[in-house]
Amino acid sequence: MIQPVSVWGIHMGEHVGARPVEKGYVAIGWAALGDLRQYPDREALKAALAKHYPDKKSGSRPVDAGILFRFTHEMKAGDIVVYPSKHDRMVNIGRFTGAFEHVADDPHDYPNRRHVEWLGHSPRNDFSQSALNEIGAFISVFLIQGHAGEFLAKIGMAKPMVTTPETGLAEDAPDDDTATVAVSKQAEMTTGDFVIRQIMAKLSGYEFEEFVAHLLECMGYTARVTQRSGDGGVDVIAHRDELGFEPPILKVQCKRKTDQTPRPEVDQLLGTLGEGEYGLFIALGSFSRQSVDLERNRPKLRLIDGEQFVELVLENYARLSPRYRTMIPLKQIYVPDLQG
Repeated sequence: MIQPVSVWGIHMGEHVGARPVEKGYVAIGWAALGDLRQYPDREALKAALAKHYPDKKSGSRPVDAGILFRFTHEMKAGDIVVYPSKHDRMVNIGRFTGAFEHVADDPHDYPNRRHVEWLGHSPRNDFSQSALNEIGAFISVFLIQGHAGEFLAKIGMAKPMVTTPETGLAEDAPDDDTATVAVSKQAEMTTGDFVIRQIMAKLSGYEFEEFVAHLLECMGYTARVTQRSGDGGVDVIAHRDELGFEPPILKVQCKRKTDQTPRPEVDQLLGTLGEGEYGLFIALGSFSRQSVDLERNRPKLRLIDGEQFVELVLENYARLSPRYRTMIPLKQIYVPDLQG
């Protein structure tokens, strides 16, 4: 008999990097509260929040207590977790093992952990925009209901009896500031998703190289695309002077893919560099930890992932040719910046 499960979503800060995926856990903050298992119910959690976080708005305590209670007491072994990691634009899907751990000295101030067996890792581009909107929720721990089947299908699971814990649902409405910040962040993520989807749908690999060359020209470089074969891992060559004799010269590799780029591909670009030449690797996805570590130790290497590439597109959008502005139709809006 198939056991009913809940499908949970969880958010963690970008500063945690790849650690939760590599170590097999998801975690929650509020470090001043200590081990969350010492609080048996929501009322105890509300009292602890008032004591340890007196500067937070009192209206946010029911929401925060609900998040903490769900994470500590409602999640169970066998439930599914969906964790969109911000540092690499991946959607990580796993199964709770049941183990709960309090790590007082967690370097990222996420001391309360639940252990996870990761079952799959997919680029955001693999999911519908409506599913991505659902996991861009207002709060850090939430139930996925409308698109649970889409996430389960990605790990080869048919949608079983998905349960919805009923305790405290009415208290989970966020306060105005929290909701406003979340909507602003969601607008930014949705724009990034749209830009990458348009590039993937409208440009071939070689056309993406041409787009990168054009973007570099918008940034003040002279750029040209290399021949389609025999480029040795170099797709675009860029330089500041018109003839290309004066260093520095940029050798650019472009990858129109949304998954993770491994170190050997980065090594290939490094192997082409000569005196006065710098390597720029642009990918619509993310880079492996080994690639990022390599970048830290090689001053002539720069890695641009999907999120950073989108930022460059937005910063230079007004300078893009009409062709590319038509391909990626955007308009400028202002959103609240309550964290600024």
